[in-house]
Amino acid sequence: MDQAPGSPQGPQNRESPAARELPVCYRHPDRESGIRCTRCERPICPECMVSASVGFQCPECVRGGSGTGHAPGASRPRTLAGGTVTDDPRLITKVLIGLDLALFLVQMSVGDRFTDRFDLLGQAYVPLLGSVEGVAQGQWYRMLTAMFLHGSYIHILFNMLSLWWIGGPLEAALGRARYLALYFASGLAGSALTYLIAAPNQPSLGASGAIFGLFGATAVLLRRLNYDMRPVVALLAINLIFTFNPAFNIAWQAHIGGLVAGVVVGYAMVHAPRKRRALVQYGTCALVLAAVVLMTLLRTAQLT
Repeated sequence: MDQAPGSPQGPQNRESPAARELPVCYRHPDRESGIRCTRCERPICPECMVSASVGFQCPECVRGGSGTGHAPGASRPRTLAGGTVTDDPRLITKVLIGLDLALFLVQMSVGDRFTDRFDLLGQAYVPLLGSVEGVAQGQWYRMLTAMFLHGSYIHILFNMLSLWWIGGPLEAALGRARYLALYFASGLAGSALTYLIAAPNQPSLGASGAIFGLFGATAVLLRRLNYDMRPVVALLAINLIFTFNPAFNIAWQAHIGGLVAGVVVGYAMVHAPRKRRALVQYGTCALVLAAVVLMTLLRTAQLT
């Protein structure tokens, strides 16, 4: 499931005479911002904005309980989506990349026998294993394990670069738990659509479905923050051209399934009402997973 995804550019504000004179975030001097903390009035960028009852506060004011009447530890800084602000906002992205690289080394060391046992396969006879294998044979784990396997050095290089460029900023904006939920919901949706539509003897593998989900969620986030959408739309168009180019032999079903799931879950993450935020966010993830189960059961019934 090779792909050649572009690397999305970081969010950029629309250029205007007024924008050129905007102050910079007090924590990120390279980012302009027209938003200020409602308590200390320091400029803050979207990553540093913590939702308050009125406007946004900076992490220091929230952490110190400034003017809230609560003890310093009573309120914790929150991301735009309601997640906890952490010291290392890219930790989960680093862990995912490390896991992908570690499993790729195992693939290179053990060979095709390992890959054939864990890639996404509907139902087919596998000569190296000497038996009929696939999701239809009850090997449902393949829909998950295939998300962490890759077919070549180029494949894993592009996927890991994309995961770093897209995943890092998105993890900082959503928080770790919501980011993980988005990643796995998108990856499993891509696996389910591949299993449902692709030929049962066509193996598939790669983190592309999950990464396309992050891509879709990034577009939703940029729209929510009123950033210039042209860079992300252009990169998405380029990636889709590669996706549907037969010369690259890409499992387009995984890309489309992941992209749709990422847009749906991403919208719930950044637009959920504050009072019922967790319910809406994780409820949407549950609905996506229910769709994954439904597609899997339907395809299994067709093949058995």
